[in-house]
This record gives sequence, structure tokens and C-alpha cells, in this order.
Amino acid sequence: MEVVLKKMGNSTALIVPPPVLKDLGIGVGQALALTTTPEGTIVLTPKRRYVLADLIAQCDPRAPEPADLAQWEQARPAGQEVW
Repeated sequence: MEVVLKKMGNSTALIVPPPVLKDLGIGVGQALALTTTPEGTIVLTPKRRYVLADLIAQCDPRAPEPADLAQWEQARPAGQEVW
């Protein structure tokens, strides 16, 4: 499928046909990461929308607490923090 770059204000836009959007499962407002290869290929990758439950599921509840977090827990207030 051939597409043409178009001028939109001070920018250049690429119009993505609806069938392509449907095939990829993306639409208006979807964030994409744009990268290029040394060969000149343009790569658009949909940025994943994270759900808190998915992120928590990746955590290991048995993992040791980071040392710097323990330092924060022991620190005294330095300003108007509520203690």
C-alpha cells in the first residue's frame, strides 16, 4: 500500500488508512514509539498502556527491600513534612 506525506501547518503528516489501523488494533490518540534503522526503515510501535494490576503481578513480594528505601524510612524530617 502506498501512502503520501502531507503538509499540515508546520508539520508533515502521514495518513494511515482505516484498514491498517484496524489490523493493528490502534486508533486516534494511540501513543506510538517512532524509530528508524540504519537502512532507512521507519518503525512505529504502539506504546503499551499499563494496568496497575499487571505491573504488580510482575513484582516479587519476597524480594529484599532496596537499601536506599531503608535509608528513606529512617530519615528525619528536613522541613515541614508531617512526621
